Amino acid sequence: MNDWPEGWSGDNRGSGYGRGSASARPESARVMRQVRRGTPPPGPGPSAPPYGAGVPQQPSYADGQGHGGDGYDSGYNTGQVYGGGGGQGPGRQVRDRPAPNWRRRIKWTAITVVTVLVVTTVGTYFWADSKLNREVDLSKVIERPGAGEGTNYLIVGSDSREGMTDEQKKDLHTGSAEGKRTDSMMILHTGDNGATLISLPRDSDVEIPSFVGSESGKKYPGTGRHTKLNAAYAEDGPELLVRTIEHNTGLRLDHYVEIGFAGFANIVDAVGGVEMDIPQDIKDKKSGADFKKGKQTLNGEEALAFVRTRYALAGSDLDRTKNQQKFLSALAGQVATPSTVLNPFKLYPTMGAGLDSLIVDKDMGLFDLASMFWAMKSVSGGDGTSMNMPISGSVGGNLKWDDAKVKKLVEELKNDEKVTVSGN
Repeated sequence: MNDWPEGWSGDNRGSGYGRGSASARPESARVMRQVRRGTPPPGPGPSAPPYGAGVPQQPSYADGQGHGGDGYDSGYNTGQVYGGGGGQGPGRQVRDRPAPNWRRRIKWTAITVVTVLVVTTVGTYFWADSKLNREVDLSKVIERPGAGEGTNYLIVGSDSREGMTDEQKKDLHTGSAEGKRTDSMMILHTGDNGATLISLPRDSDVEIPSFVGSESGKKYPGTGRHTKLNAAYAEDGPELLVRTIEHNTGLRLDHYVEIGFAGFANIVDAVGGVEMDIPQDIKDKKSGADFKKGKQTLNGEEALAFVRTRYALAGSDLDRTKNQQKFLSALAGQVATPSTVLNPFKLYPTMGAGLDSLIVDKDMGLFDLASMFWAMKSVSGGDGTSMNMPISGSVGGNLKWDDAKVKKLVEELKNDEKVTVSGN
């Protein structure tokens, strides 16, 4: 006797549907919205055997939604497909991904960028500061004039060949003389009325005053001896040069900056050359200069030849100092351009080449050096004044300064006034 309802038994086809039936009628379990397992379907026939009589217990579909209270989910009514990589499985909850907090992201990005910039800037400062050669001790200079308004720098170009190879000496036409002498000397005044750049001809007639030896510490009394200005440097170095200029002008010099031949050429090459408008054809075998008139970009070797040339110029040393002023101002302008300052591949080589070759006084700081460069740039830009020390004639083959004009010039510099004195 078959205890299953009609159509449920594999042996009782009943109404003609089920396994192997040709009828299009679907199975009753798929047609019915609800089927409660364990309760006999309506209609005739005996009830299903109870659980435990060889038939496994089936989950309940009592709530009409395809699932019951035991947590089982058939998946028919939810549209879920189980087993997918990102699908929701039984017992999982779908959680929306929170929107990104852009304000927070921007904040932390800004903090990171600022931190990197600060660390880089501080590191660069200490690196650059450590490379300055603070060798000149201005405290050894005696009987100094009183300080005035503004700041006065003594900028010296020496003919030092220190560290140069024989090949470099040949390429740069420097010769092989031992020691070092001043090849150019300039006073740069910075203040509220613009910058003033004054060249001191190396053949200027000056009195060597009393001084204390920079190495020996011995005091040498003044004898009224007159000589060329560059002889003071050759006799006892930067300290005596500063002492001599202060004694003969009455102007206090606040800082000292010196650069040699090789360092000068290296700086020019590091910035990629400097453009100059050369006013005339120049050819000088001694300096190696060979230029045609007009605008051109000079590399380190050419730049050194240009600033050293004097024998091919009508005004000799006076014309050379004018060329030196033009070039140094143009060089400072090139160093201070965004293409150099904002390009680390040019900035660091330029700083390295410059700082390695500069000799400064013990009180010189990086900010003082930067102020000097910006002032020189302003001179080339037309916001400052460039001139030679006023000359009245010559004595014993040396150039004699115009005492009245020099006195007036020094007064204007001390008071940080607009310079009205003209030079040669």
